[in-house]
Amino acid sequence: MAQIRTVLFDLDGTLLDTAPDMAAALNAVLAEEGFPQLPFAHIRGHVSHGSNALVKLGFGQEQDEADFQRRRQRFLDVYNENLHLDTELFPGMASLLAYIERHGMNWGVVTNKPAFLTDPLMASLGLAARAACIVSGDTTDERKPHPKPMLHACELAGSHADECVYVGDASRDIEAGRRAGMATLVALYGYINEFQKPEEWGADAMINEPREILDWLLEADPQRAAL
Repeated sequence: MAQIRTVLFDLDGTLLDTAPDMAAALNAVLAEEGFPQLPFAHIRGHVSHGSNALVKLGFGQEQDEADFQRRRQRFLDVYNENLHLDTELFPGMASLLAYIERHGMNWGVVTNKPAFLTDPLMASLGLAARAACIVSGDTTDERKPHPKPMLHACELAGSHADECVYVGDASRDIEAGRRAGMATLVALYGYINEFQKPEEWGADAMINEPREILDWLLEADPQRAAL
């Protein structure tokens, strides 16, 4: 494996703990329509699958299409107005990013979240200017699990695919990274529910906390430890 130069992250459930704000937005829309609110623990495992999945979780899989689209748009509007109330980097992630920046590497984001949500959220957290690339769900004409967003991120970051590692918490993340030809890590601390089997996704390793990403980097290139 080539020396890793770029660490790429999924956004929701990998780089950022966005579940509190996304769950609050869903429950706000449920309350507006007289539906019972859902426990946070129930919502958390579905956040990485986006607005469609959350609206179906709250209002049911079988909805009139017009109702579904209206509820989805309302959810996006409420969430967009409250992007950064309780969203933060996962514990240990700030130290990891600082290490990456100090040791001749760079980092970026590849997410299926649309840019109108991704960009202001990254800016609000002071991360936009630090990232070598931010590739959102509508940056290219394909989304994960297609490899095109991953390869576009490589170009922006100035690295070849085999010089990148992608960290994500969904099967499409690992599939996209593998199809692009980069190493992949599963963020077990992310939004993985009991119905998913990350051990079957084919990642290079499974990570319990951000600190273990650094451990993986050091194991992949022992000379980094001396830097």
